[in-house]
Amino acid sequence: MSELGVNTVSFAGRVAASSQFKSTYAEGMGLVEETAAYLDGPGRAAAKVLPRQASVLYAAESMRLTTRLMQMASWLLLQRAVNNGEMSRDQVLSEKSKVRLDGFNVDRAAPGWNDLPEAFRDLVERSLRLQNRIALLDREIYRPASEEEFQPDNENSVQAQLNLLRTAFNAG
Repeated sequence: MSELGVNTVSFAGRVAASSQFKSTYAEGMGLVEETAAYLDGPGRAAAKVLPRQASVLYAAESMRLTTRLMQMASWLLLQRAVNNGEMSRDQVLSEKSKVRLDGFNVDRAAPGWNDLPEAFRDLVERSLRLQNRIALLDREIYRPASEEEFQPDNENSVQAQLNLLRTAFNAG
């Protein structure tokens, strides 16, 4: 590692153990609860009156939404466990390999998308934004040590740090 690399600050490590993480954790768990309440209540009623094409899309998207939220909740719980000293970083690395923070994207141009209830589409959009923030945080926290060296000509490293700062200060 270069001399400059030794003095770099790990913003991700600090964010993971900060009040920012607690806020992200609360947001994620709150979104899980809010989505469950919606899907079991108003969403169920709204789905019954959707046109056929939108009804099929609603069923598919609600499964993706639920899966996305469960993956994010798993990551948040693992990170909380390591922050609280309940699990070692190696244990978390082993467990988090089962968690997917990518994929589950949405095709907003799909036939029937605009017929979906606005409240449902809002939950989907919020989950996607949270998923992106958590995935960025995950990449920064668990990036292999070989990638942490200072690379002055690598614009992606600079962009990643800027994105992380936006996430840390909820400017995303």
